[in-house]
Order: sequence, then C-alpha cells, then structure tokens
Amino acid sequence: MAALGAGRAAAAAAGLLRAPGLGVWRGLGSSAALLQQAQAKPHKAEGTFQVTMLPGDGVGPELMHSVKEVFKAGNVPVVFDEHHLSEVQNTASEEKLDRVVDSMKESKVALIGKIHTPMEMSHKGDLASYDMRLRRKLDLFANVVHVKSLPGYQTRHNNLDLVIIREQTEGEYSSLEHESVKGVIECLKIVTRAKSQRIAKFAFDYATKKGRAKVTAVHKANIMKLGDGLFLQCCREVAELYPKIKFDTMIIDNCCMQLVQNPYQFDVLVMPNLYGNIVDNLAAGLVGGAGVVPGESYSAEYAVFELGARHPFAQAVGRNIANPTAMLLSASNMLRHLNLEYHSNMISDAVKKVIKGGKVRTRDLGGYSTTSDFVKSVIDNLHPHYGA
Repeated sequence: MAALGAGRAAAAAAGLLRAPGLGVWRGLGSSAALLQQAQAKPHKAEGTFQVTMLPGDGVGPELMHSVKEVFKAGNVPVVFDEHHLSEVQNTASEEKLDRVVDSMKESKVALIGKIHTPMEMSHKGDLASYDMRLRRKLDLFANVVHVKSLPGYQTRHNNLDLVIIREQTEGEYSSLEHESVKGVIECLKIVTRAKSQRIAKFAFDYATKKGRAKVTAVHKANIMKLGDGLFLQCCREVAELYPKIKFDTMIIDNCCMQLVQNPYQFDVLVMPNLYGNIVDNLAAGLVGGAGVVPGESYSAEYAVFELGARHPFAQAVGRNIANPTAMLLSASNMLRHLNLEYHSNMISDAVKKVIKGGKVRTRDLGGYSTTSDFVKSVIDNLHPHYGA
C-alpha cells in the first residue's frame, strides 16, 4: 500500500491527474487514494460509502428509485446524500447548488440524472445553466461515454466498442453571449491551450490504461482555424508523447457520417464541448438509444456518474416505461470507482443477463415491459451471485 501511495505521488509530480478524479485508472494508485478517502470521510456506518445523489428532471427520480431498489436487494454498502436541483420545477438556487457542492466535497462521488435546461431565459445576468455551473464549480472537465453493444440486443451495427471523450468546461458552452447591436447576437466560443492539452492528455492516458490502440481528434479546424486549430495543435503535441497509441484526426461532419456508415474504425475519440454533446447522442443511437448508454464526468478530485446521452425523457414521466439500463450501468461503474468490484459486477452482470434473455424489455428496445418489470427481473438475477 505504501508503494501504491508512493506511485501516486510520483504520478502527481509527473503532471498526471490524481486518481480520485480518474476512477477508471487502476494503475495510478487509486486503491490507496480511495482507502485514504474512505478513512477521511465520515460514513453513516463503518464500511459504508457516502455518495451524493441528484435525481434531476424528467424520469430521473424514477431511475434513481430503480437504483435504490437494486442496491437494497444487493446489500450494496452505499448511503445516498440526496439533493434536488431543477430549473424546470423552480427548485434551483445558488444556495441549493452550494449544498450539492458541499456534499461533493465530502463524498467526492455523485450519481446524477439530467438537470434539464429550459430554452427560455428565466433570469438575467449569468446565462449558464445550473448543470453548467455545477460542472464549473467541480471542474468536471472530462466527460466519458463508453458506447458498447449489449449482447442479445441486435442493432444495425453489432459488437461496437468505442469511447467518446469530451471537454465540457469551455468551447461553445461558455455562456458568453450578448447583443452587440439590435438584431445581432455574438456567441463566444472559448478555446484555451491549457484545457485543450488537459483533455488531450486525459484521452491518451485513458487509451493507455484501458489498452486502447487509437485516439481520433475530432474538430472543425478547416473553418475555425484559430479556435479548433488550437485544439487540434494541442492534440498533436500530446500525441507525440504517446508513440504507442495511433493518432489521427477527422472533421466533425465527416465523423458523424463515418459513425453511421462504419463505426468500427473508431476506438477513442476526443473532441471539444459541442461536438462531443452531439456525437454522444448519435453514438448512443447506434447501440439502442439513450436508455442503455452510461456516462461519467471527471475532475482531478471528483467523479460524477450519469447517463451517457443526456435526455430527460419528459414524455415518459410517471408512466413507468423508462429504461433504467443506462442508470443501473452507470451506478455499476460508480461502484467500480469505489473499489466495490463485487457489487459492481453483480449489478452489471444482472442487467446484461436480463437484456440478453430478451423476455423483459422496455418499449424503447421494442418490448412491452415496464420499468418495474425490468427492475424486478434484475433483482431476481442478483440472487445467484449470493448463492440463493
């Protein structure tokens, strides 16, 4: 354990991101870091992890209920510190946002639903949504969406396995808009060398640790020669530090077409904010839609687990038809981040077994089962792991 701690210190000295913010890494001393974290934090009970929960809007609360039911059935040693933040329901405020941040400072880990952003301006001054403000306060710069086909569910492209990494603290979502003269709006896209290098390094570190062979930088530098040009230049500079990882580039519009025609050519894709948001959702559609793809966001200190395609499914609210697969898989990834490997595998294996069986499927996957039916089936498939 001392060696792991020393390795972590060495990694930090070398400029690598700290392990708590990169739960995907096992090789950067994350076990030691998580143990120190667990000893430092007050838990509800010995051996129990506290996790911040933010149900969000749409079917978020229903999906979180599904997670709680499965965790309870699986005796998962996690206690949720639940907070409610919604611009749609007018329950969002700076005070509540600060409470969420305070909770995150204790737990370091969160499970969140989609915080829907209304198109109408509900206030003057800061144009940033509460979702964006939370990302900035926690510096959640890296969004990771692992798009992987689910065995037993057939789509146009099967056996897909690609990762989309998105910088999500600047770019087009900088919330810097103003009316320069009447009828003319200027929307500023911010690209910085520091953040472009940081996300590029994150992508190559991810590829290295996960045994991935290639990183593709997605851009529009042919048109935005300075902004996207800087992002592309930073990716190229970082790529030179990783000679074992193949590097190529692709213009965003061509990337979207290639993803639909031949997604197998991709491994890890790294891109600025807006492109990542679009490609996340496009890629999710290749394997079954927003209901089956988990996502996660990292800073150097925090890890947030969420849906890969941020869709509130407002039309499904209260109808017991939402697919809980993505949220359950995200919760499983969260448990792996906490080093609860047994519980993580137990839940992900149960979810995949239900989908592979094909008898219990929600409407988005062509079935007629309810959310409750799916959760019950998952719980039934937890028991064999306990020898029941």
